Amino acid sequence: MNRKTILLGAIAGFLAGCTLDPDYQRPDLPVASAWPDGPAYQLASTDQTVPAAPTADAIGWREFFTDPRLQALIEIALKNNRDLRVAVLNVEAAEAQFRAKRADLFPHISATGTGQFQGLPDSTTISTSSDKTATSSSSYQTTSSSGGMYRYYTAGIGFTSYELDLFGKVRSAARQDFEQYLGYAETRRSSQISLVAQVANAYLTLLADRELLRLTDETLASQTKSYELTKVSLAGGTSTALALRQAETSVDTAQANQALYTRQVAQDENALGLLLGEPLPADLPAGHGLDGEGLLAALPAGLPSDLLTSRPDVVSAEHNLKAANANIGAARAAFFPSISLTASDGVASNQLSNLFTAGATTWSFAPQISIPIFTAGQNQANLDLAKTQKNIQVADYEKAIQTAFREVADALAARGTYIQQIKAQQALVDAYADAYRLSDLRFRTGVDNYLSALDSQRSLYSAQQNLVTLKQAELANLVTFYKALGGGWQEHSIQQAEASPS
Repeated sequence: MNRKTILLGAIAGFLAGCTLDPDYQRPDLPVASAWPDGPAYQLASTDQTVPAAPTADAIGWREFFTDPRLQALIEIALKNNRDLRVAVLNVEAAEAQFRAKRADLFPHISATGTGQFQGLPDSTTISTSSDKTATSSSSYQTTSSSGGMYRYYTAGIGFTSYELDLFGKVRSAARQDFEQYLGYAETRRSSQISLVAQVANAYLTLLADRELLRLTDETLASQTKSYELTKVSLAGGTSTALALRQAETSVDTAQANQALYTRQVAQDENALGLLLGEPLPADLPAGHGLDGEGLLAALPAGLPSDLLTSRPDVVSAEHNLKAANANIGAARAAFFPSISLTASDGVASNQLSNLFTAGATTWSFAPQISIPIFTAGQNQANLDLAKTQKNIQVADYEKAIQTAFREVADALAARGTYIQQIKAQQALVDAYADAYRLSDLRFRTGVDNYLSALDSQRSLYSAQQNLVTLKQAELANLVTFYKALGGGWQEHSIQQAEASPS
């Protein structure tokens, strides 16, 4: 008898570990195995990089963003940013939901105690019921009473409607929640990477606008000086009213630009404060400018495209795909019989003083089997829905891969071309600076009119503005490249998970 019991227990345990989930296979990468190799990418490959440098996803943000002020800003944002805090809390919520679903794999045992009181007329036959657990099937007994007050007490411990997971329906549902939890964890990592990049780009924008404001202040001072000299020349009869008006328009334009960049600097600081979750601190360490060395580190250029599968957003999409795969197993299991058990052990008596005596023992065991015969197509519809949802997740996963490939390819194309463009723009600035110097000299010596000097000055100012914008764009592209390769999360600064809401 014992051997049979052991054998049945072993079979039940084996069946309980079975599931009807389809075998998971990762979809093939829907992108090329190598990056594009056009002229733009060849320029990127000639960029100077650190030999044998680690891949971007293995470079912590402190190693990449080497500017002390930028490091301090990123650290503050990781502690205080509300969007990142929500992402952390979403992970905690998903983890709790998984634990709740996993609990269905085990019987829920509870202790219960009941008392039944009823006033009866004379010579009454009654049927009494006693619930062994909170929701168990009731047991009945017939009692003859001569009337008066009737009392009945029970106490016991047991479990109700515990389903034997013979075909893995509960396990598949728990696995689905577990994969979704892992997906939220990867989403949190992706949120951290995005936040680091957003802070860096906001800081670069602030540096660029401050540089443009400084350039505008210098231009305004120079044009104001030219305006005053032209006014003196007009009074001395060596200049014309037209030249004075032309100088005046130049001053007015510079003043308008000064107001523009003053506003943009203030708005940049506000945007950065929102990312930080607090106002900009006044005690930040000194930092570098757009031209300063040590703002960002170098990144390797030659990388395989399958590196993209380690990006958090791609990994999250794959976890969602695995969750949909598990959902198919749960939908398949609905076609098979389900067995649920209800059992209890306790005591019962019509007198409270006799409730825990030796003769008051009572127990119940109620197995139940449910075999689906006709569901009007509901189970098949649920299975079709689960398969369709998996196909949707396959498409989402492939789209995530394609988006990642496009982001990296765009960053590679911009990497080398920005370097060439900045070199050409710097040469243009130098040429315009020399042209303005000569035009102004010709005007002061009376060889040429002021219009030529004014055009040269405007061209120089515009070229200088474009140079600042290009430098910002080059650095922003490097940040995008770092983010697109999945960098920015392997750092001990995951302190925001431990930060309590203020």
